[in-house]
Amino acid sequence: MVQIAVCDDNIDELSNMVKLINLYRASKNFSYEYAVFPNGFELISALEKGKRFDIYCLDIIMPGFMGIDVAKEIRTFDKTAPILFFTSSPEFALESYSVKAINYVLKPISKEKLFITFDEVLEQIKMEKDGDAIIVKSNEGIQKILISKLVFAEVIGRNVLYHLRSGKVIECTEAFSSVCDNLLKYGCFMKPHRSYLVNMQYVDTIENHQITLQTLSTIPVAQGKAKEVKMQYLNYQMEGE
Repeated sequence: MVQIAVCDDNIDELSNMVKLINLYRASKNFSYEYAVFPNGFELISALEKGKRFDIYCLDIIMPGFMGIDVAKEIRTFDKTAPILFFTSSPEFALESYSVKAINYVLKPISKEKLFITFDEVLEQIKMEKDGDAIIVKSNEGIQKILISKLVFAEVIGRNVLYHLRSGKVIECTEAFSSVCDNLLKYGCFMKPHRSYLVNMQYVDTIENHQITLQTLSTIPVAQGKAKEVKMQYLNYQMEGE
């Protein structure tokens, strides 16, 4: 189920977008849920409360909080989800690259424009879903976990808990040392504490004694390890630029 956020200060444009997305669903057998926001403040407020979306559709020219600024805020919560700009002005096209927008579409938005744009973005999402993954034997059976969707892993007693972006937790009985050997190969994970592995893609803030993630979870930092953790995260960020 794909989650879509649509943000536009023009109620008619919002209604048109919802109408076109519904047409896309009917035509492509596309399963989704959407939320509409009349301004960027309400969208960011939803993200601050832990809500996440797979696709963000933003108007650029909005009073008080421009779409580019909304996108920059989105990137502090989610560095990878596709951002689509739908706007009446071409003047911000170059700036849209700074927030890694996947597309920049000029209004008026037609059925043809939206269909082509959504075909492209859903193909990207599909490619990501077919990316790196691990296979685990959970209490519910064999399961595939996408690296891009794994926020952190922790060990409690003899059980390892995999915490996913969706909020789902997959519980397995396995040696945490093996989990560490497996996940640390990917380069996006760090071990701030003997009982935790964190996907640095989801880090929000790092303090001396804890890491706060974009999902609002907090992870302890082992005593004396804060400097190492901060340096590892900084190196990860620099490599991604």
